Amino acid sequence: MHMVIYSLVEASTEDEALSTGKTVFDRLVGADPHVGAVFDYHVTFDEEDTSVAGKARWGELPTAAPVDSDDGQDLLERGWEATKEEFERNLERVKEALDELSDEEIMRDEDLARHAFHQVGAYDGPTVFLYNEYANGIRHREQLDRVLEESEELWIVPADVHF
Repeated sequence: MHMVIYSLVEASTEDEALSTGKTVFDRLVGADPHVGAVFDYHVTFDEEDTSVAGKARWGELPTAAPVDSDDGQDLLERGWEATKEEFERNLERVKEALDELSDEEIMRDEDLARHAFHQVGAYDGPTVFLYNEYANGIRHREQLDRVLEESEELWIVPADVHF
């Protein structure tokens, strides 16, 4: 499956932001030998040579945008809303499992209950759409606000990832 994720990076130019963003995405696909792969591969929106990912799948998105620009705010909102919606969806599944299933049924992963528990607690992967420049998932609003406040030249870089 494909999804668009976003990297928040400090940079002084679009090229520098894209380069740093690609480093983040490389880490998330296991290009760094010290980090396990979270996604299978990534395609940034400057790439033209694919017919199944990036622009070909999602249309035109900025290659990178300053967070304080209109494009940057739009991308940031998309990433945060997707993270929030995915968390709330999985949290609801957890609550239902606790209400409706026995301990044994949860242990057997009936109705994918344990999977929902795992997704609620995930630090990265398909339920986390925003990442900082160290490839750490941004999982709650205070964490996002801290990243936004600590940088003077923050850019957001989107990428299509497959998992």
